Order: sequence, then C-alpha cells, then structure tokens
Amino acid sequence: MPAPGDRITQRADGRWMGRYTVQTPTGTERKSVYGRTYKEAQKKLALAMGDAARGIVYDDESQTVGEYIAQWLSDSAKHTVKATTYRTYESQIRNHIVPALGKLKLSRLTPAHLQTLYAAKLRGGKKPAGVRQMHAILHKALEQAVRFNLIPTNPASKVDPPKVRQEEITPLSAEQANKLLDVTRNEGDRFEALYVLALTTGLRISELLGLKWSDIDLDAHRLRVSRQLQRGQGRSGEGLIFTEPKAASRRTVDLPAPTVETLKRHRKGQVEEKLKAGGAYQDNALVFAASLGTPLGPEKVTQRSFKPLLKRAGLQDIRFHDLRHTYATLLLARGVHPTYVQRALGHASVRMTLDRYSHWMPSMGRATAEAIEAVLG
Repeated sequence: MPAPGDRITQRADGRWMGRYTVQTPTGTERKSVYGRTYKEAQKKLALAMGDAARGIVYDDESQTVGEYIAQWLSDSAKHTVKATTYRTYESQIRNHIVPALGKLKLSRLTPAHLQTLYAAKLRGGKKPAGVRQMHAILHKALEQAVRFNLIPTNPASKVDPPKVRQEEITPLSAEQANKLLDVTRNEGDRFEALYVLALTTGLRISELLGLKWSDIDLDAHRLRVSRQLQRGQGRSGEGLIFTEPKAASRRTVDLPAPTVETLKRHRKGQVEEKLKAGGAYQDNALVFAASLGTPLGPEKVTQRSFKPLLKRAGLQDIRFHDLRHTYATLLLARGVHPTYVQRALGHASVRMTLDRYSHWMPSMGRATAEAIEAVLG
C-alpha cells in the first residue's frame, strides 16, 4: 500500500489535500481530506484510510451538517445513550437542527450559525430549556467531529446557550392531597394505590409503572426502585420498554403502614382481574398494569385517569409529576432533613434538592438568632 504522503498534494488556495479510494454500496469512490499544513493532511488521511478499512467513510470537504449528524445519531448516539435520550436527540435533530443547518457544509459551520439558530428558535416560541437541549446535542456531535479530525474546532464551544429559569412547580397542599386520596378511596378508583404510592414515596411515574411485585416487600414495608417504564427509540417510540434508572435513582424506599394496606387491596383486586380475564391475561407481574396485564403507557394514566380525577376532586390542573413535588414539599415543610428527602427522591445530590425546594422549607432565621444569642448572649 502506498504511504499516505504519496496521495497528498497542495491546492491553489494553499491547503493540502489527501485523496483515498473506498468501496461503497454504489461502487468505488474517491474521497478527500484537507489540512492547513502537510502534516495535518497526512494525519487526517491516515485516520480516514484506517476508518475506511473498517467500513467507516467520511468526506470532510463535501459532507453536510445533515449528513454528518445523521451518521453520528445512528452510529454513535444510538448505542451510547438511553432509549428516551435517543428519542429526544432524534426529535431535536429532525425537527430543528437539520431543517436549519442540514444543507450547510460541516467544514463551514461557524458559531454565528448556531447563535443565529438559537435566537430564531427563541423568537419562535421555543423554551430556553429546549434550546439548551439542542445546543447540548450539537456540542456532543461536533465534539466527535473534532476528535475524528473532520473539523479543527467545535463551533458550539464558542456559543452561549440561553439561561433557563427554573420551572414553577405546583404541588398540592396537605389538604388538597388528602382530598385527592379521599376521592380515589370513595370511588373505588382502580388506580387508588398508584396515587397513594406517588404521594407517599415521591416516585416518578416511569418508576411507578415499572414496579413489579418482586420489588415490594409488604411485610418489611419497603420497595426497591430498580427499573422504569419508558417509550422506546425512534419517531413512533417503538412501544414501551423497561430501562435501568440512573445510579442515584436506584434506591430503597420505606412505606407507611396505610400505603402497605392499600397495596394489599390493590393486589387482591388485580388477582380478581386476572381470574376474570382468563387466558387473555398477560401476567407481567407488574404492580400497575392494564386490565389484561400489559404495561401501561404514562400518557394513558395521565389523560384517562389523572386529569379526570383532578376535576372530580375539584382541584387545579397539575401534572402527574407535581405529586412528586407534593411529596417533597410536604416533608420539607414538616422539618424533615433535606438529605433524607434527597435520598427518597433519588436525586444525585442534596444540592439538587435544595435548589429545587429551598423556598418551600420553613424559615430557620429565628432559630439561628436564638442559637447565636445562647452562645454569645
């Protein structure tokens, strides 16, 4: 095989060009890499030839942003992130990044292109959090392009994404939470145990719907969070799948005695449903399942059960996730130490808990003043 240097020539514009041949599904093609110096072109050519030998083909002169990021999504992101994260990547790329930048040559992408895109999205009504998410995807994809020597620097590193104001939460008061539970109890709501568990453990809806009976020890009054139920990859979601939660979210949660009693009633009702359905029942050992035992999508619980329940209870329209916020704020308002709340919620750090809920904690100013007075008074 000829040395890379045998295939490098200098162009009229002063740049050095390396040429190599690859086999593609449409036949033999000549590809090019470019460098500002001979050594840079030599290095990029060697890397490109190595990739080509493994079936990976790049062309840093003619490749567009759309072509590159599509290949990054399928070859890299798909195999390194969770299904839900991949679905977010795919949606952002398809709906926002490719329409705006897709036809632009990768080698000519500048920070100004990205800053203009972000500003346009903000003017169009996209929330700052969504724009920051788009920026994170671009930064990650372009960082790989730098490592692969397709571009010299990452243009996303020189752009300032918009700041995000913390989203307002609308937790229920203790009175409202009790009213919600009273309605589910009085009506014999099929999902009574779901709402009781949400309000007494703070579990996310994906964690609740991923629970299996083997995760719950009713005698010890304890449950273990070891999986979550989420949508799969791709535009349609490809159905519901079980995934592992992040390390901090894998936790054991103690259950109040009334919650245990509610779960026992729920299990009895589930056994009756199984007997009634007969051979049509698909037993997945899920704590919360559809009438035939199959997994429940979060949107079905929210739209068909939770939203109507709020109306029947005469409560404001909130998100299911606000039940988790209710759990946290009620505990903190009662003086429970933030570290215990952090662990129960599965937050990675107590700082995350304090940043989110500090203004819901009772003032400690008087206690602080009295303490220093006792020491120095």
